[in-house]
Amino acid sequence: MKINQVVIIGSGTMGSGIAAQLCNANIPVTLLDLKTEISEKARDRIYKSRPPLLIDKSKIKNINVGNINDDFKIVKDADWVVEAVVERIDIKHNIYEKIFKSRKSGAIVSSNTSSIPIKILSEKLTNEEKKDFCITHFFNPVRYMGLLEIVKTENNDLEKINSLKKFCEQELGKGAIVCNDTPGFLGNRVGVYSMQVAMTEAFKMKLTIEEADAIFGRPMGIPKTGVFGLYDLIGIDLMADVLKSFIKELPKNDEFQTVAKEIPLVTKLIDTGYTGRKGKGGFYRINKENNKKILEAVNLETGEYSTSKKIDLKIDNVDLNSLINQDDRYGKYAWSVISKIIKYASSLVPEITDKFNDIDEAMRLGFNWSMGPFEMLKSIGVKNFFKRIDSFENNKFLESLSKSLDENFYGQRQLYTEIETLGKIKTTATKIDKNKSAEIYRFKDFNIIEFTTKACALDYDSMDALKNATDKPLIIINETMQFSAGVNLTYTMNFADKGDFKSIENFLKHFQETCKHLKYSNYPVISAPSGLTLGGGFEVLVHSNFVASHTNIVIGLVETIVGLIPAGGGCKEMLWRWSQTEEAKQDPDYAALKVFDIIGYAKTATSPIEAEPLKYLRPEDKTIMNRNSLFSVSKKIIEENNNFTPPAECVFNLSGKSVKEKMIKTLEKLYNEKVILDHGMEVGKELANVLSGGDTTIDKKLSEDDLFKLELDAFMRLMETQKTQERIKHTLATGKPLVN
Repeated sequence: MKINQVVIIGSGTMGSGIAAQLCNANIPVTLLDLKTEISEKARDRIYKSRPPLLIDKSKIKNINVGNINDDFKIVKDADWVVEAVVERIDIKHNIYEKIFKSRKSGAIVSSNTSSIPIKILSEKLTNEEKKDFCITHFFNPVRYMGLLEIVKTENNDLEKINSLKKFCEQELGKGAIVCNDTPGFLGNRVGVYSMQVAMTEAFKMKLTIEEADAIFGRPMGIPKTGVFGLYDLIGIDLMADVLKSFIKELPKNDEFQTVAKEIPLVTKLIDTGYTGRKGKGGFYRINKENNKKILEAVNLETGEYSTSKKIDLKIDNVDLNSLINQDDRYGKYAWSVISKIIKYASSLVPEITDKFNDIDEAMRLGFNWSMGPFEMLKSIGVKNFFKRIDSFENNKFLESLSKSLDENFYGQRQLYTEIETLGKIKTTATKIDKNKSAEIYRFKDFNIIEFTTKACALDYDSMDALKNATDKPLIIINETMQFSAGVNLTYTMNFADKGDFKSIENFLKHFQETCKHLKYSNYPVISAPSGLTLGGGFEVLVHSNFVASHTNIVIGLVETIVGLIPAGGGCKEMLWRWSQTEEAKQDPDYAALKVFDIIGYAKTATSPIEAEPLKYLRPEDKTIMNRNSLFSVSKKIIEENNNFTPPAECVFNLSGKSVKEKMIKTLEKLYNEKVILDHGMEVGKELANVLSGGDTTIDKKLSEDDLFKLELDAFMRLMETQKTQERIKHTLATGKPLVN
């Protein structure tokens, strides 16, 4: 079955998000709502959305709009009709009656509901209609969240369900998991339960919300929002409605009923308008004191707010055993939460799915966990788990495992997809080296490097691993959300605070040598980015010979924001790329001025299509819709380049003083208009010095090493200034830039 046209009924957040992703895949889609003006406004929201739902604004041409009264006839041409209207069963039933009267024979009809069982949605359909009806539960925001749950029943035409799954995987880039018709399906059943356990245990153990969020966060491989922060983000009132739905749908003896009970403080927050970020605040709120914004947190016992306190557990990497073995209340809380999540998730096998690792993948793709409940069990160790666990009666999965004590129970990962993923091959690859920042695997006749730091930030160990991995063709790829957010600024500031600038300089030299080594290695180096690919992360990518990029990237050189300039060859490589243009061949200053504008403004792109005009990516670089395919595409690049030869070294002819003066004039204009302040001027001058070639003239040839030296010297001069250090510290503390 081929899907060439799609109709979406309902242009709210989810309908719009699904429509935008279809646009990204170049699938024509019609968005219908009660009035055409509503659909038009939705199309306008898609076009202007931040973060962008479209990988390129030109994709908006794939959306037509209309209303369900005048334009419903378009349904007869659709291969797939998606219902995404309000969660009212009477409205949905009326829509289905109209759809099935109008649709062409065999067209798929699905609902994007997150809570209503398919047996209720389809109760008025004929048996023939039920064959083609399912739930396609996308997660919000659709472009960025990998999970799609396709909910089936025994009535479905399984061939058609698998055909839809394949389309959503290949064309829409989704991790499409087929599951049974049970309340909350896969992701929300376990995800919401986990949130409730983390919350109720925090109340029970008298932890502060900051303490609970610090533990139920990065140390567990869970996003840093934690539980209370996530509650505020979703909306406390919306979460209350979700819980009511679970209470209604689930059996009275389900463990979910215990953690879903009403909490007086939560009810009070909702009643007083503290519904989360969309309201006056929630568990956290922003208060103003002496014209300064202060983050406050609610006391779980008194309900009063006070200044939020940062909790640093001193845990950079996920290490569940270290966490649960801490002999304090933090360790006790971590064990209580993790063990309950494992017990609950395992109790659902085979009710919601007979493939337990599908639950893990749902948590990875839908909630951005780095490991699901069963991977947590594997990480803790089966024998260790059963030494500490209390009762698990009526849990067939744990009862069976307690008898075998099989430490290798997990088997293959990511069974839901036929794609050869990084996650699958890591279990069969040989780990040949590891340090605190990266791991090197050998698979067949090539190497794989995966960064393991927070946000895959780069440091000396990261560079060591890269350098050591080039004895074979190399793929640089990560399973975590980010390719690399850049150089570890905390690592750098630790040296600066001690006045140890020599160590920073040595690190930068090592960084430069590594990047040059990657570029001129005897074997091909492939970068496979997804998510943040910024600063030093981009510099690793730009020195790779080939790139296979996921559509969801944020890419660019952003060092000027923290008062620095790119010093790992980013300036050099951008200069080289722009110097190869026809315009640069006519005007010797064109490339330098263009790169000065791009790096000076710290311009970023949010997709490969946006990245190409900036020359962050090249036309020959591969673009991949499905993140799972990054590894297999990278592997294919290696197979196609058996006779690889490194590129020739670059030589630059730059104008020096004359082009630098043009750049300074631009800076002075910005300074006079107060777009930049004193330190912005200094950063701009250092960038101008590098991009102009320093003390050179147009007839003098500069090598890559000359450009590396200019970058290094400029970086170090800025790093030693108080104002750059203030910028870095402010960004590390607040996540926001400081203009000084």
